[in-house]
Amino acid sequence: MTTRILTVVTNVGHFDNPDHPTGLWLSELTHAWQAFDDNGFEQTLVSPAGGNVPLEPRSLKFPYVDKTAKAWRADPAKMALLETTASPDQIDPGDFDAIYFTGGHAVMYDFPESQGLQAITRELYERGAIVSSVCHGYCGLLDTTLSDGSYLIAGKTMTGFSWREEILARVNKVVPYNAEARAKALGAQYEKATIPFVSYVVVDGNLVTGQNPGSAKETATAVAAALR
Repeated sequence: MTTRILTVVTNVGHFDNPDHPTGLWLSELTHAWQAFDDNGFEQTLVSPAGGNVPLEPRSLKFPYVDKTAKAWRADPAKMALLETTASPDQIDPGDFDAIYFTGGHAVMYDFPESQGLQAITRELYERGAIVSSVCHGYCGLLDTTLSDGSYLIAGKTMTGFSWREEILARVNKVVPYNAEARAKALGAQYEKATIPFVSYVVVDGNLVTGQNPGSAKETATAVAAALR
């Protein structure tokens, strides 16, 4: 049986101020894509609205862009995948063994409000499939409730981009909310690395979360291990 991963990407291209662009942090997709591909997994891209995925400009510059991101941008077939992503209503959750939420500040806007993504995530989680996120991807889990009405992340040990990292990245005054604080308010047992921006991954049952862009490969590796 082929293992199938549903990878979630954003459709948003800017902060509240249109003069401040954002989008998908490309390496958070490419590091995981390569790790999943190395394991022989089949991968599908989905976004809240379907269609085009803007790229975070900072993720395309030194020192953040790496060989996997450069290779993706140089591959017309791979770039085309970011122009034709599926929408949640085109996805059958039963076809997938795991969901992986990528990050970039853009996801703070369109991930939480997507009821379609919430429904997919709920079904996967409740049947024991893997639910995972990296960096701001955990914003896609904040509003997801289970069939009993409880929040998926309530009581779960998890991580994601920290407020301290927002401050150090100098975006704390432009982000729409404090994701770390929201996760804690919903009952999550939030953890983070002692040193900002280093790789940090938390596994709690079938929930796998990574803290920041540098955690993408380790997060995907943890997902693969959980699937095996």
